[in-house]
Amino acid sequence: MHAYILLDRTGSMSGLWDEALSSVNAYAQALADDSDGEKVDARVTLAVFDAQDGLQFDVLRKGVRAAEWRNVAPDEASPRGMTPLFDAVARLVSLAEADAVKEAVLVIMTDGQENASREVTREGAKAAIDRAKAKGWETVFLGANFGDFADADAIGVASGAQMAMAPGAYTTSMRRMSQKSRDYFAKKMGMEFNEDDRAEAKEANVRKPKS
Repeated sequence: MHAYILLDRTGSMSGLWDEALSSVNAYAQALADDSDGEKVDARVTLAVFDAQDGLQFDVLRKGVRAAEWRNVAPDEASPRGMTPLFDAVARLVSLAEADAVKEAVLVIMTDGQENASREVTREGAKAAIDRAKAKGWETVFLGANFGDFADADAIGVASGAQMAMAPGAYTTSMRRMSQKSRDYFAKKMGMEFNEDDRAEAKEANVRKPKS
């Protein structure tokens, strides 16, 4: 059972970077929490992406057991570059396919729209997500202070698995999502956000998409 997190490392994430990393750490820690009596043996992979003369895709953590997670520090990667979202999504799915995992949650966190892909078209990214769906994997799309989900719609991420998060709410939202991930792994429940999740994320306070 594996969680793959794709985190936008583009320049516009600078003011959100510390909180974004803290929320990823909180997700991994909560995934390992078995205080509810449900033991989930999950592994976590974290990849960050941007574009500088093409896709830059760096795996900061690979297949780490959630119970052994080492917190990611801000100095391990710095925001920069543009947003090759389609390229990065396709690369993430390929990474999971190469691992040949049976159950997976794919978490995409970005603060902007596609603007720099060179390797994969919108259709190619959708084909990658469709392959993930065919395997029974779950994909969620999180807007970091961002509420335009046109790209998420275009690549086939279900509307119920899309959610905008306002600054200050990332960690709470990721902890809630961790429980949904645990339920998917342990109880085969699909991952969708409900009204309480969206209220916690303060969806109404997100800004307009970046240009």
